[in-house]
Amino acid sequence: MNMKLSDSEWQIMNALWDKHPATAREIQENLPEENEWAYTTIKTMLTRLVDKGALTERKRGNTSVYAPVLEQHQARRSALKTLIDQVFQGALEPMLNFMVEDRSLSKADRKVLSEILARNEDKKETET
Repeated sequence: MNMKLSDSEWQIMNALWDKHPATAREIQENLPEENEWAYTTIKTMLTRLVDKGALTERKRGNTSVYAPVLEQHQARRSALKTLIDQVFQGALEPMLNFMVEDRSLSKADRKVLSEILARNEDKKETET
C-alpha cells in the first residue's frame, strides 16, 4: 500500500498506532501536547484518512471508533522511499554519505548499523 500522508495525518496516525482502537477524543488526548487542534479538525482529518483507506471507522453507539489499516512500517517505508527518490534521485549511497558525514549518526547508531549489516550479510550467506 503506497499512501502519502501529510504532516498532520502523520500525527493522527502516530497517535492511533500508539493506542488503538480509539475515539476522536482519545486520539486528541494522545496527540503531542503542543498540538491544539479543535475536535472538529481532528474529526475532519479522521474522515479523510478513512476515505484514503488508512483507517477503519466503526460505530459504538453514537461514537465512531477508529483503527489503523495502514501499518506503521508500511507508512515509514513508503515515506522513506519517497524521500530518497525526491531528494537523492533514488540513490541510497548519497543519503548514507549525508547521514555519516553530517555526523547525525552517533557512535551507538554506527554500532547498530554495523550489527544490522552483519546480520543481513549472515542471512545472505545462509540463503546461498
